[in-house]
Amino acid sequence: MSIGSNLEKLFSLEGKVVLFTGAAGGIGSELASGLAMAGAAVALCDIDKQRLEVVKGQIEAEGGKASTHVLNVLDKNNIKSCVEEIGNTYGHIDVLVNCAGINKREGFMDVEEDTYDRIMAINLKGVFLVSQEVAPYMMKQRNGSIINIGSHNTGWVLGGCSVYAATKSGIYAFTKSQAVEWAKYNIRSNCISPGHIKTPLTTVTWEHPVRSKYLLDRIAMNRPGYPEDIVGVCILLASDASSYITGCEYRVDGGCIAGGQPWPYDTKY
Repeated sequence: MSIGSNLEKLFSLEGKVVLFTGAAGGIGSELASGLAMAGAAVALCDIDKQRLEVVKGQIEAEGGKASTHVLNVLDKNNIKSCVEEIGNTYGHIDVLVNCAGINKREGFMDVEEDTYDRIMAINLKGVFLVSQEVAPYMMKQRNGSIINIGSHNTGWVLGGCSVYAATKSGIYAFTKSQAVEWAKYNIRSNCISPGHIKTPLTTVTWEHPVRSKYLLDRIAMNRPGYPEDIVGVCILLASDASSYITGCEYRVDGGCIAGGQPWPYDTKY
């Protein structure tokens, strides 16, 4: 058997249907494209219909399969109808990627109640409600993979991210609860926690002379991460290659929490 066929057997997503929330975003769109290129049919869900159509067009231009579905993760009725639409379209849902999320960087004492409620609702309640709607499809077919998108702030908190950090810590707690409760249905749940990723929304941080240096000093690989850096682990967790992996957090952070840039030390190299 060739190397290619072995790899295809392990990691191919052909025949799998993947539901993505936050698919119009910088990370979500890249992950959706990556999984489509691995053979999956991707159901792109987001509130931004115009951007969804752009992502769908890019995927189809590369030979992938995609459909668009307007989804507001704050609207339970919309979630129900959207998931039903996807289920009826494809007949099954094999993978759920919970990627929808927002943030507003401000100090703990500066956060208004409305801001708190909105971040909590989209980042945490949205994951909870979408997972509740998708899980029955996976329970019925006795198979599925849930991939929740965490953050550097899942365990290591930056200043000005108090509410966001609370939601991302909660997402990992949800991940472990799903893994424990749904293993009997052969449903796996894992969390990918990206480090400091450069996207259109974080460009302002990476162009800031103080903040960018602060981040690079703490990244062992001495560069920003990019959405494409996350694709490989997402394919792993969506594929049958991870059939005995559940309840885990995968950090894609360039060596940030490992220790970042080392202090000066004696070496011949």
